[in-house]
Amino acid sequence: MLLYIDPGTGSMLFTVLIGVLGAAFYAVRMLFIKLRFKLGGGKADTALKSESFVIFSDDKRYWKVFEPICREMDKRGKEILYITASPDDPALKCEYKGLRVECIENKNKLFTRLNYLRADIVLSTTPGLDVYQWKRSKDVKYYVHIPHAAGGLTMYRMFGLDYYDAVLYSGDFQAEDIRALEKLRNLPAKELVEAGIPYMDEMAKAYESAEPIGEHERTVLLAPTWGPSALFAVSGGKIIEHLLNTGYHIIVRPHPQSFTSEKEMLDKLMAEYPESEQLEWNSDTDNFNVLHRADILVSDFSGVFYDFAFIHNKPIIYTDVNFNLDVYDAWWIQDRPLWLYSALPRIGCKLTPDNMSNIKELIDECLTDEYYAEGRQAAKNETWANIGRGAEIVTDYLINKQKELSDKEEK
Repeated sequence: MLLYIDPGTGSMLFTVLIGVLGAAFYAVRMLFIKLRFKLGGGKADTALKSESFVIFSDDKRYWKVFEPICREMDKRGKEILYITASPDDPALKCEYKGLRVECIENKNKLFTRLNYLRADIVLSTTPGLDVYQWKRSKDVKYYVHIPHAAGGLTMYRMFGLDYYDAVLYSGDFQAEDIRALEKLRNLPAKELVEAGIPYMDEMAKAYESAEPIGEHERTVLLAPTWGPSALFAVSGGKIIEHLLNTGYHIIVRPHPQSFTSEKEMLDKLMAEYPESEQLEWNSDTDNFNVLHRADILVSDFSGVFYDFAFIHNKPIIYTDVNFNLDVYDAWWIQDRPLWLYSALPRIGCKLTPDNMSNIKELIDECLTDEYYAEGRQAAKNETWANIGRGAEIVTDYLINKQKELSDKEEK
């Protein structure tokens, strides 16, 4: 009799197998590199000095996460090595005295550098430590993860945070999810620190100092994410058509990745719905201005929801977000529903194929019903702790932890 394995278990086993094979491959590869370095005079061991603090960013867009922390560390006279994979990372132009930036665009060189780091603490938004290419260095004392957005931490690929020593979180449900995974997988307990969200603190400051918009026609921002499950891929230009039929001013802001990965589809949409007095296409690097101008946001499962609802205090309209969880950490703890599923209905209306033609009524309801204003505040309180103090708390933690690690080594 053939054995049956359900899709979820099969996906999990496949992920585990890939992880084991990947780990074995890179262990052999690192051994080869180390041997080659030693045969070359041992330069690998002498060229890399030990750092107190290292930040690793795999993309330039995470500078917004790290900049407030770098600024606070610089104020306190601390030095940081910032390793980035992006040649146009804004960190490269930063002039903080204590910040030293390395850009390593080549992936093989990048992971070799990371896997042989000597440091007390490494801070990163990147999941998957010690799962694939990025291995824990034996000369790094402590790895700390900081999320790059509000919301849940179980939508990383499987084992995303398992091998970090500490996680900086911003909502109790995040800590509870991590503890549930640790118990299920028999993992040692990570240090969990209620830190807040430094980059959102910065956005809140910008919002408070921004000039009021003043009188304007009702403005709708359509800002979907990208990929096969995203709004444009599923409904094409239908959503734009329905929004234009409302008579409101429409701003369409595709995800930056769409201009690269979905260029053909976007070109077709932009030709079919060209700019006019009613419709504008937006691709600004910084989304603050366009979020400030809009009265309501229409999206799918983009993280821009949180910025719009919690900082600009405006309602949203969201599409179906029933993810296939097979490859995510959330699959392991399905008895704990995703926080996102409970948050979205409180901060906005759900858009479906059946009610898309009535989107004007949905917009008007979201903008006038106090239920959504109260829901936004409740959801904000659940996922954004220590508002306004995130960078200070993170910096305090990093400095105190580094001192603790140094004191322990001296004993």
